[in-house]
Amino acid sequence: MKKVKVSIISYLNTSPFVYGLKHSEIVDYIDLQYNTPAECALRLLNKDADIGIIPSVVVPSIPYKRIISDYCIGASKNVRSVVICSNQPVSEIKALYLDFESRTSALLAQLLLDEYWKIKVTSMTLSSLNDIEPHRKDSAYLLIGDKVFDYEDKFAYKSDLSLAWNDFTGLPFVFAVWTAVTPLSNDFISLFNNALSAGLANIPAAVNEHKHTLDYRDAVKYLTENIDYNFDFAKHKALVEFWNMVLRLKSKYRSC
Repeated sequence: MKKVKVSIISYLNTSPFVYGLKHSEIVDYIDLQYNTPAECALRLLNKDADIGIIPSVVVPSIPYKRIISDYCIGASKNVRSVVICSNQPVSEIKALYLDFESRTSALLAQLLLDEYWKIKVTSMTLSSLNDIEPHRKDSAYLLIGDKVFDYEDKFAYKSDLSLAWNDFTGLPFVFAVWTAVTPLSNDFISLFNNALSAGLANIPAAVNEHKHTLDYRDAVKYLTENIDYNFDFAKHKALVEFWNMVLRLKSKYRSC
């Protein structure tokens, strides 16, 4: 039987999903591939994977897609791992270096800078982590994922994008959703969701299996207090609102 190719982001915040998929009966039916958010999206776009947890902004551009899970990577307030790190208040930054791993966070940052903070900023993409210079007074960086834990204390200011989004819209935020581009049986989808649920019920064990730089208790706290995994009605609403805002933002800059 041909295995279902599953592309998953190799961050701490997905470790409960990895644990559930590896320690449930579905493991015999899937081929797990570990990728960055951008790589996950590309794999689904090119049909190199059947399922992926992909950046939410990419979903509308994927042909023949279907969101298949009751779970996502989301946050209701502070997410902690998607931030603008700077040595000035965010209202004073002039240039922002964007993390190269995710378009969702880059577009969320652009949207918030434009409509929430209402400032004009020159944006460019980081070519590598070696280009991060925390000692510079005028440096500002959009960072996502586990690398945030290594850099968050090296800057004077840290602006959490999920919290800013919540202040702006009153909604939670959805960073990534489980999306399929291959027809799957209802039995498989049920088995898949059961595996994810089992992983979320075993967060301490998932933390122990994932390589990270956080203290164990801090890692568990991050996954249980910052990340909100349930893809509920409020997050569905937030996802549609984000898609609509991105369309308006792109239209605005095309007309300029």
